[in-house]
Amino acid sequence: MQFDQENAIPLKQKEESILQENQERYKRVFEDSIDGLILWDHHSRIVDINLAGEKLFGQSKKELLGQFVYDPFHSKKQLMQEIIQHLEMTLKNHRHTSTIIFDDTNGNSRSIECNSKINITEGLNLTVFKDNTEKAAMEEQLRKSETLNVIGELAAGIAHEIRNPMTALKGFIQLLESSIKKEHAMYYQVITAELKRIDSIINEFLLLAKPQAIKFQKKDIRQIMRETIDLLHAHAVLHNVQFLTKYDEDLPPLFCEPNQLKKVFINLIKNAIEVMPKGGNISVEVKKLENNRAYISIQDEGTGISKEKIKKLGEPFYTTKERGTGLGLMVSYKIIEEHQGTIKIESEEGRGSIFHIILPLNFKLEANQAENDLI
Repeated sequence: MQFDQENAIPLKQKEESILQENQERYKRVFEDSIDGLILWDHHSRIVDINLAGEKLFGQSKKELLGQFVYDPFHSKKQLMQEIIQHLEMTLKNHRHTSTIIFDDTNGNSRSIECNSKINITEGLNLTVFKDNTEKAAMEEQLRKSETLNVIGELAAGIAHEIRNPMTALKGFIQLLESSIKKEHAMYYQVITAELKRIDSIINEFLLLAKPQAIKFQKKDIRQIMRETIDLLHAHAVLHNVQFLTKYDEDLPPLFCEPNQLKKVFINLIKNAIEVMPKGGNISVEVKKLENNRAYISIQDEGTGISKEKIKKLGEPFYTTKERGTGLGLMVSYKIIEEHQGTIKIESEEGRGSIFHIILPLNFKLEANQAENDLI
């Protein structure tokens, strides 16, 4: 029998000990990987799965072992078909990469990159599920930002080109007002209203096109909301809409540009009124959150918005309204972003929508503003 002369241990026993240590090490790497790992055989049945994979599939290892890889998704036919296709391509080409989108157990949409390779060990194949949801969201945000920059550059030229003839049209229409006959008065009112609508669109273009001369200051966000609701009260009454408000009494002042925030609230509340043609309630809540943040929610009882349409809201010229431009929401997103806040939409078809806005009570612009005041 051969011995390790230094430790007087049989070499075979030492080799077995090293092999066992390596196996334990690889097992820990497999189990503790932050990516989902699945070992499956050539019949597509799960042989082993790590903890991250269990969380991704929403089932325990005990439930998953022996199942086909696509079994946990049998209720989602499209997703199940995508996974089957991925496995088939892996077996055919020895390795394959694809991206699948699905809703997790909490109802959140996840973007998962699947990398598979056959015969990682004898008779077993490996699939790595990497969660790229945050990366995909950042890429989408970058795409929107690039689009916004292009729109902004075009907007300045377009707005000025339209405003010049618009000024002449408005001037001549006002001169003709006194000579318009009574039976043509309705035509004058329609023309005037449409000119105002065009002017409003031009103003929204200019808001996107150039930096605004804004002054951030400490303001009561509840008062800004009250003034907005007072402004839209008559419009709401005409549509048989009532406001239900709830304000946190302990909310400190918010560092903001009040007129800009008022524009956001006007856009969102007007949208809420317009999606309830038969009337209803608009619930508005303003309160303080942890970590020195303010929370504003605006909820309607309209028809709701599908998940596909929610993803596109805020994009240039995308709108769910027949006569809308999509610029109102786009400008609102831009204003909230400038306040270093977030705006999210929660909606269910047939049950209405909720706009959630979270704003920091203080942020770095306050320091910048103070420096500017000293200069």
